Amino acid sequence: MGDAGTRNRVSVVVLHVVLVLAALGTLLPMIWLVASSFKGSAAIFAFPPSFLPRDATLSNYTRLFREVPFGRYFVNSVFLSTSATLISLFFSTLAGFGFAKYEFVGKRFLFTILLASMMIPFQVLLVPLFKLLKDIGWLDSYWGIIVPFMVGGFGIFLMRQFMVGVPNDLIDAARIDGCGEFGIYWRIVLPVVKPAIGALTIFVFLGQWNNYLWPLIVLRDEAKYTLPLGLANLVGVYRQ
Repeated sequence: MGDAGTRNRVSVVVLHVVLVLAALGTLLPMIWLVASSFKGSAAIFAFPPSFLPRDATLSNYTRLFREVPFGRYFVNSVFLSTSATLISLFFSTLAGFGFAKYEFVGKRFLFTILLASMMIPFQVLLVPLFKLLKDIGWLDSYWGIIVPFMVGGFGIFLMRQFMVGVPNDLIDAARIDGCGEFGIYWRIVLPVVKPAIGALTIFVFLGQWNNYLWPLIVLRDEAKYTLPLGLANLVGVYRQ
């Protein structure tokens, strides 16, 4: 029994050591990135490379905030990502609730169309969507970034799958107590599916935060640029 317990403890220690080393390996590029931000251009491209900066400098950061509207890029990204996420959560949960708890004509057909829309690459929609925004005058505007992504098939599908598991007896009890349909959605169903809402929030927010192609096509005014666009403009332009 003692030998078995010792072997178990040793295996646990070895497992933790392996996991820590693997975690450090995944963090290595990020550590290299942060360390390189304190180097000059000559030190960054020197060979052989040095991991830690020998002559640390803050000039890269001072030039960034002096020559580039970095704060404006950050505020734009926060505003666009937050707005798109909140709108997407509202419509996705509302549509998912309708598909999950109501019966109506064409329900299965519409849900099939919804699932099929998830298989269409965005590149296929890029040109007609750009022309549509041009016709309604939404190019170079925040509306042109938010509205096309305010709801998607994946979000509706995810919410619908979770809301199907909400007991119908709970909804019927709320109706008997006099709760309206929107009140059932807002007060009964949403609190039950909080884990799904949290997951969808992460997916949508990160997707909008990292979105590069569509803002690049829609936006013209640099004051409206998001962080991905602003950082891409730094490549090869502000080298020492």
